[in-house]
Amino acid sequence: MGANNLLFMYLICGLLLFILIKTQRRKLAKPTSSLPPGSMGWPYVGETLQLYSQNPNTFFATRQNRYGDIFKSHILGCPCIMLASPEAVRFVLVSKAHLFKPTYPPSKEKLIGPSALFFHQGGYHAKIRKLVQASLSLNVIRNLVPDIEAIAISALKSWSGGQVTKTFWELKKFTFDVAVLSIFGHLEAHYKEMLKENYNILDKGYNSFPTKLPGTLYHNSVLARRRLSLILGEIIKERKEKKFVENDLLGSLLNFKDAEGQNLSQNEIVDNIIGVLFAAQDTTASLLTWILKYIHDDSKLLEAIKIEQKAIYDSNDGGKHPLTWAQTRNMPVTNRAIMESLRMSSIISFTFREAIENVEYKGKSHTLFLPTLPGAFFQRRSQTYPNQY
Repeated sequence: MGANNLLFMYLICGLLLFILIKTQRRKLAKPTSSLPPGSMGWPYVGETLQLYSQNPNTFFATRQNRYGDIFKSHILGCPCIMLASPEAVRFVLVSKAHLFKPTYPPSKEKLIGPSALFFHQGGYHAKIRKLVQASLSLNVIRNLVPDIEAIAISALKSWSGGQVTKTFWELKKFTFDVAVLSIFGHLEAHYKEMLKENYNILDKGYNSFPTKLPGTLYHNSVLARRRLSLILGEIIKERKEKKFVENDLLGSLLNFKDAEGQNLSQNEIVDNIIGVLFAAQDTTASLLTWILKYIHDDSKLLEAIKIEQKAIYDSNDGGKHPLTWAQTRNMPVTNRAIMESLRMSSIISFTFREAIENVEYKGKSHTLFLPTLPGAFFQRRSQTYPNQY
């Protein structure tokens, strides 16, 4: 046999041996479980275009009907597993919560800011959470009741012109003003308007397809986020120069020092202010919208709340005196309506979790970015309570 033929045989044998070794390694490394059914869509964009070209409820319902309560997808640049059953959501959020961490798609994290509270765990998360909770505690809120009432009265007057009002969007304006009050105290009007204008632009593009193309909603949101940083930087600079001592969130963030005597950086302060604005506005506006719907749909409840609120209004000399903290604690019918609305409604469509290690659920392997759909989870908790009003 010639030397060339012998060399060729050795080469073929070597290649076969290499292929056999790689195949065996893959078999050994391959997990026994598999990913759930579903579609990863197109390269890079996944199923993001399908999500944003139709009602999100239709997008999820179609796939849930086709694949079941657990299915894979690819949205906003992230491969993910969607969970829609009460048992699966309980697995992620309750029984095996230690296997997951709160995570958002990079496009969303960029708009809020990487130092925001809900992108972190551990020591940093604990200290920022403590500052936020202290700044929004009952002891602080009780002093803001007259100011919140003034914001509410102003909002109601703006709705009284007989025009059609989009409830959720109007309540987002209301909750934004209350959030600004809680974060900054009595902020100057021009700062408030600049914050509102740019935050509204950011909010419009928050759930849009992430792209750098000029003129798109997401690109406009990125630009608005930069402007918000500059505006907040001016507010922070002014607060430091005037040495204001305010019992608000900004004051708490500025005055904080860790065990080593280090203050928070300006970027950390800005990211957490925008994070609190984001967290406070949509969820609160959503809940208020549900409350109004439930009250509207129950004439008996509506009448009972009217009687209760009219009594408080009359006791304040027809609204000439401001609402007090004690009066807000003495609204049993209103309070029960609020608590029942909290129990019955889902104030968010879905939330995100990321598996910190390989997780297996019902024989399926879940190592990917994991948005969970809590709607079914909350619905399962719902039950019929006796009529108490």
